[in-house]
Order: sequence, then C-alpha cells, then structure tokens
Amino acid sequence: MRNYTFLSMFRKYVNSSLILIIVTIVAMIVANSGWGDAYRSLWEKPVSFSIGNFNLFSHGKESLSLMDFINDFLMALFFFSVGLEIKREILVGELSTLKKALLPIIGACGGMAIPVLIFFLTCPDDALMLRGTAIPMATDIAFSLGVLSMFGKRVPIGLKIFLATLAVADDLGGILVIAVFYSSELHLQYLAYAGILLVILAIGNRRHVISKMFYIVIGTFVWYSLLNSGIHATIAGVVVAFFVPARPGVSALHFVKHLRNKINRFPIDQATTNHKGTTILSNEQIMLLKNIEHASDRTISPLQDLEDALQNPINYFVIPVFAFANAGVNLEGISMDSLLNSVGLAVFLGLAVGKFVGVFSFSWLAVKLGFVQLPQGCNWKNFFSVCMLTGIGFTVSMFIADLSYYNIGIEGGTLLNDAKLGILCGSIVAGVLGWILLAVNLPRQDLGEHNEDLP
Repeated sequence: MRNYTFLSMFRKYVNSSLILIIVTIVAMIVANSGWGDAYRSLWEKPVSFSIGNFNLFSHGKESLSLMDFINDFLMALFFFSVGLEIKREILVGELSTLKKALLPIIGACGGMAIPVLIFFLTCPDDALMLRGTAIPMATDIAFSLGVLSMFGKRVPIGLKIFLATLAVADDLGGILVIAVFYSSELHLQYLAYAGILLVILAIGNRRHVISKMFYIVIGTFVWYSLLNSGIHATIAGVVVAFFVPARPGVSALHFVKHLRNKINRFPIDQATTNHKGTTILSNEQIMLLKNIEHASDRTISPLQDLEDALQNPINYFVIPVFAFANAGVNLEGISMDSLLNSVGLAVFLGLAVGKFVGVFSFSWLAVKLGFVQLPQGCNWKNFFSVCMLTGIGFTVSMFIADLSYYNIGIEGGTLLNDAKLGILCGSIVAGVLGWILLAVNLPRQDLGEHNEDLP
C-alpha cells in the first residue's frame, strides 16, 4: 500500500511507451514518403469551435491551425494532467517531504543545468539558435520508465521511485521555463480575465466545490484567456490543476458507515425476476443504489478522479497525436552535417551526455556531502545506469523545440528539423546505452519481496 501512488503512475507510463515508439516510426515514414507534402500541409488546416461570433480556438481573431491546436490545447490537457500529478506528489507522494524529494530534485537540477551549459558552449552566439537552449532539459517519463520496466523485478523499488520523481521534477522545471522564457508580448486585458477566473477557482476550492465540471469549464476559459494574453496557453493546464481540490466531499470512514447502513436497509426481496433470469429492481432498491453511487463518487477527490479519468485519453490519444504531428522529421538532404549542425549537435550532446553527467554528478556530490542517501536497494552501479535513461527526451523536448523555432521563417524551419533530429538521435543513444548498462549492472535475479507488487 505504501507504494500505491508510485505504482499507479509507473504502470500508467510504461503501458504507453510502446505506442509512442510505433507512432514516432510511422510519422517518420509518412513524412519522408510520397505523402510527405500532404502530411505537412495537414497541420496547417484551421480548427474552430464557434458559438455565434466567439471562436474558442482562436488567437487574435485568427483560428488556430491544427498544429497550434495540438501544441496549445491538447498539450494544455497534458500539462493539466502533469499538474494534478505534481500536486498529488507534493501533498502525499515523493515530493511531500524534503527528505523524500531532495535527491530527485538535486538530480533534476543537474540534469537541467548541464544540458543548458552544453547547448550554450556548442552553439555560436546566435540569438535565433539560442532560442532552443531549453530543448535538452527534459526527461520523457513514458520512454524512460518504459525502458526500466523491461527489467521487471530486477530493478530496486528505490531506483524506480527516483527516476519517476526526477521526471516529475523535470516536468516542473520545463513548465517554469515555458512560463518565463516562451511567453510573448503581454495583453493586460486577457491577463485580467484570467486572474478573475483564477480567483473564482480559488473561491470554489475554499468553499469545497467538488464538481469536476466547475473546474473544467472555468479552466477552459482560463486557457483561452492565457492563449490571448501572451503567456503560453499550456501554463493554464498546470495553474488550473493546482486549484482542483484534493479533499473528497465524503471521508472514507463516513462512506463505509453510510454503505453499511444502506446495505442493512436494502430490501433484497423486492426485486422481481422472471423465468429467463431478467431482474427488475424496485424503486426503493434503485434509490438506495443511486444514493450509494453518489456517496462513492464524493469519496474520491476531484484531483484523483480527474487524474484517473485523463490517464487513458492523455496516454493513448493526446501524446500519440502530438508525437505523430511533431516527430515527422524531414530526412531529405539529411547528412552527418545536419546532426553536426550547431543546434542538432547541441541537442544531441545535451541529451546523450549532458543529462547523464548532470543528474549523476549532482546526485553523487549530494550523497558524498551527506545531504542525502542513495535510494533504497541501490548501489552506485545501478544508479549510474539509470541516470543514463534521463537522457531520453521526447514529449517536452519536442514541445520546447516547437516553441523555439516553429513559424519563424525558413531558417527557423531548418533549425526545428535539426533540433528534432538531435532529440531523436540523442534519445535513442541514451536509451540504448541505459538499457545496456542496466542489463550489465542490475542483479541477475528478481529482488523478490521488495518488488512483489511491481509490474
């Protein structure tokens, strides 16, 4: 039970990693086939959701393109899910105490700082290229946990928790970077609208409003306001998530007492059953069952309910669609020069070298100075190995690459293609090396009782 929160997150991400790999390969094939032009033009199609003269999916009175819809709206849902996860971890999970959170946070800081430094050192002093400095900062939680899951119960539970928590801390760092460095000219009118809506959400939280629709509807308009304010719209997902209540409407103890009372009062003999086995409940039975159903819904907090409800749509629709739209790197004319291009090389080195060096060196120093201890059941060999997996960057790295270079002319398009190539190559190298190191350094036998509940 002590690891339930982590285990549910672990299973959630490893199950979707294979789909991401398949979608990425398909996107690469389509983008470089005879359908390549159709593939690229598809993302320029306008998207709208209009009520009268109001178009929800518009920016500056212009409809969003399909690519903008995916990167601004669908990814806001992704970050909403991430925000719910971060809030849960802060309240009751691996970020709830400084002792639990310190090693992953220190590792995440190193894993963000060193890739940024490598990017600066690799790229010339070119303002356009340096827009992508944050690209190699992120760890893809789905892919990294997916690789780790291949070793099953050979992996110490502490190592799995460390990687998952570090990836969450990484996401938080990426969110802050997007908010600070990838916002455009601010429009105070829309910022004021967003502020008013957030105050309404705060009041709802304080007054124990547990209607999920309340937070979804108002959150959608917060997203629209931020989209038009100049602050990147995906930040709305995280901000709104922190206003979703983590307190249930009914305590588990009260629900159990209520359930026992209703069960004791349930009139079993009132149902009517014919010779074919068809059963018709009485009105009293239906009312009692609906009352129990309503109470059970109120026993799950809106935060956990929404996180659970979004799990499959995010993992099996939003992220695969994002991957299909963004992973289609154009390989026409690609050569070693493309990868050795300043941006492509900077991203590649940032992921394949910088993430590993940053996470491991910062963590090693923190342990040696006595600030923290290695995770439970870990030694330096398997910890060293799992640090290599942090160089698998995909979802957030691709997203930041789009924010950096998308829609800024021909040169921006070339840099975006090079950056995506660097992301793919760097992630593959980090994943393969991480797998080899884990295969060599993990225990040869399952760890038994410590991991008995793990996938």
